[in-house]
Amino acid sequence: MKHLLNIFIGLLSIGLTAQVTAPQPSTSAKTEQVVGLTTVQLAYSRPSVKGRTIFGDLVPYNQNWRTGANANTTISFSDDVIVQGKQVKAGTYAIYSLPKPKSWTIYLYSKTDNWGLPEEWNEEHVAAQFEVKTQTTDSHIENFTLQIKDITSSMAKVQIAWEKTMVEFPVEVPTEKKVMKSITETLKDEPKARDYYSAAVYYLEEGKDIGQAVEWIDIAMEMQDEKPFWMLRQQSLIYSKAGKKKQAIKIAEESLKAAQKAGNQDYVKMNKESIKEWKAK
Repeated sequence: MKHLLNIFIGLLSIGLTAQVTAPQPSTSAKTEQVVGLTTVQLAYSRPSVKGRTIFGDLVPYNQNWRTGANANTTISFSDDVIVQGKQVKAGTYAIYSLPKPKSWTIYLYSKTDNWGLPEEWNEEHVAAQFEVKTQTTDSHIENFTLQIKDITSSMAKVQIAWEKTMVEFPVEVPTEKKVMKSITETLKDEPKARDYYSAAVYYLEEGKDIGQAVEWIDIAMEMQDEKPFWMLRQQSLIYSKAGKKKQAIKIAEESLKAAQKAGNQDYVKMNKESIKEWKAK
């Protein structure tokens, strides 16, 4: 009897603790991308086509859609941004949509704890609403996909694609505002060589006042006992952009020698190419 009792207890224990582990039909995915100085995150599930007709059938036209599967598809911004021309505060939003054959209406919805669509739609939770045109993809996209693409220092595009349909919208980030504030605050409070260098390179890359960039890069170099080849490289580019080709060539030659000494072949190649280009002009 005791033996049978032990078997019963063992079977009961297995019944209480055992659980089948299997993959979910729509796997979850997360994407994080720094755009300029702003972090953009996407979280969503990835249903498959599985031979079905998606848009106009599984996902009906002219009806609100959860834009994915399972829990809310969400997008998060670490700063206030501009999405398709609409001001959007920093935070996390559910992405809902209303697909149509030639365009979608996209909604960024501030309440993100719904499973699918909200039971009651509340316009007060709509942080942004905008239209985007549909595009036909070159290839079949089996799994519902969101991605952040075409990234620059000031913006990126969010792309939604599934089956043969794709839509995308731009997200503009406040990089210039944040960098300019950082430059102003840092350079008035005992700045280091690297601070002047970073400010100068930012002005070069963003096409700002090149005269100011020359002034800052010169200060940065004067503060260096030993001038690194990578800083000399940027100084030569700034001088070239300012129209000071002779000085640019001389500085590039210094960078070339320093890069050769350091064994950095990438900078050796870049400096040689720039010197050749500038001497030809």
